[in-house]
Amino acid sequence: MTGEQLIVFGVLAATLVLFVWNRWRYDLVALGALLACTLTGVVPAEEAFAGLAHPAVISVAAVLVLSRGLLNAGVVDSVARRLMQVGERQWAQVAALTGIVALSSGFMNNVGALALFMPVAIWMSRQSGRSPSYLLMPLAFGSLLGGTLTLIGTPPNLIIAGYRAEAGEAPFGMFAFLPVGAAVTIAGVLFIALLGWRLVPRRQEGDSSGDLFEISAYLTEVRVPEGCKYAGRTLHALISAVKDEADIQVIALIRGEQRQRMPSTYEVLREDDILLVEADSDSLKALLDVTGVELAANLDEQDEQAHDEQAAEQDKAAKNHKDRQGELTLAEAIVSPGSMLVGTSASGLDLRERHGVNVLAVARQGQRLRQRLGKISFAAGDILLLQARENALQASLNSLGCLPLASRGLSITTPRNVLLASAIFAITLACIAFGLVPAATALVTGALVMILVGLIPLGGIYQSIDMPVIVLVAAMLPVGQALETTGGSRLIAEALLVLGQTMPPAATLALLMVAVMLISNVVNNAAAAVLAAPVAISLARGMEASVDPFLMAVAIGASCAFLTPIGHQSNTLVMAPGGYRFGDYWRLGLPLSILVVLCAVPAILWIWPL
Repeated sequence: MTGEQLIVFGVLAATLVLFVWNRWRYDLVALGALLACTLTGVVPAEEAFAGLAHPAVISVAAVLVLSRGLLNAGVVDSVARRLMQVGERQWAQVAALTGIVALSSGFMNNVGALALFMPVAIWMSRQSGRSPSYLLMPLAFGSLLGGTLTLIGTPPNLIIAGYRAEAGEAPFGMFAFLPVGAAVTIAGVLFIALLGWRLVPRRQEGDSSGDLFEISAYLTEVRVPEGCKYAGRTLHALISAVKDEADIQVIALIRGEQRQRMPSTYEVLREDDILLVEADSDSLKALLDVTGVELAANLDEQDEQAHDEQAAEQDKAAKNHKDRQGELTLAEAIVSPGSMLVGTSASGLDLRERHGVNVLAVARQGQRLRQRLGKISFAAGDILLLQARENALQASLNSLGCLPLASRGLSITTPRNVLLASAIFAITLACIAFGLVPAATALVTGALVMILVGLIPLGGIYQSIDMPVIVLVAAMLPVGQALETTGGSRLIAEALLVLGQTMPPAATLALLMVAVMLISNVVNNAAAAVLAAPVAISLARGMEASVDPFLMAVAIGASCAFLTPIGHQSNTLVMAPGGYRFGDYWRLGLPLSILVVLCAVPAILWIWPL
């Protein structure tokens, strides 16, 4: 083994460990791996950032923009409405949701498809009086299965298409993945719908997100008394006075006959103002002691009636998660893995003033967190109870990188937008399918047309792109190339050849797929594809066989991460709302993974013979 090979293997081993450890985000780890290879001379300095111009990177970014355009136009919303009519039979709900999300994932980003249908699944489960746990894991796995259908279904397919071109063949076309992907997807969806959903752990309804937040017990009215030093000062000054000792959220300000919901922190307080605050007992005591405000306990009869009405209204809001009396709404949202909230706190981001939202409560892994909200460092998968103005809620969620979780109220769309977006997308796919232009060119053109016709606002273009994934792919491509140029992939392939000498070719292909599948359960699927593709090419050349079946095996293996919640963002997103634990995934994921291998290997060998 040469010195360069030792460096590459050492960097890759450290990278895999850091991916699994998950202490730093995967794009930063990938960038560190690239810089390590560049500084040691394994990757030439002039080629270090060539990955940014790779067609696979450009295609992934364009697909994300196209997906946003389809969502904005309401193309899939119209399909989601039909799901409301499925009925209350469990197998029918599982079959409909898993099937439609799989189909959608074939043509749009997996996480985008899941984000659209996850609120529908939770609504359906609550209408049926069941926990969302029996629907959400099948939904996530369906989004992964559907990614195997087309070239644009998932980033690994685009990466594998690029490696086929580097191996001296034409890149895989738009529907080259369809025969194998359809066999895997149909078998997987049927298994989940008929049997698999019964393997999903049952969680009691009390574990579901619907009962995580009961805020009425935390609501208290305080009055600004005569002579209070904060009369004539801003609400911000009042809150800042106790920010190191208390967790206070001001829900409303009552001034005479007027009631301001979620008042600005720059509102100047007056004597006799009443503030409706959300706070636990310790925080409330600190507020009273430090600021001199007092409990609004000595109320006259009229005020008592107003107080009772307010309490009843808030109780109703706590149960329904919506304040129907005004412009404000209470909504549940889940923190996505790429959210700007991850690793930060509500106070650090000043969410109230910058984004117009109050964070009223946070739940993690099925339990409401009881520590002070200002000190909670958000993590991917956290469920937030937010207060925001109804007409600005969706924009706030988009800017924060959160997904709506409770019943989403499907958007009202115009037939013109649906038809226009569908036509643009269909023409883009046709151009790729008939080879009129390269895939990256067609996808970028389609994304640009959607922007020009107004389906994607200018401010939302780059918000549509998952930059951590882009950086990950762009950084890992040169590292994967270094594995090939240093002969590292050949060494791994030779080891697999020795292992497979006593096995038929089909078993060697299955072994490669299983290995990639296991890797993709602990690292990002795009990274798994980048690392495994050079090995697959070397293995095919060592067997003097076509590279196609081996690249297809890598594509399927990288896309089917069913064993852990960290293997794919879709699995992570359903963990908290489904009340799942880390060890729950293999119960459905293991038999599904075995089924995928049993279906994919014969299909690959039939369509892409050795």
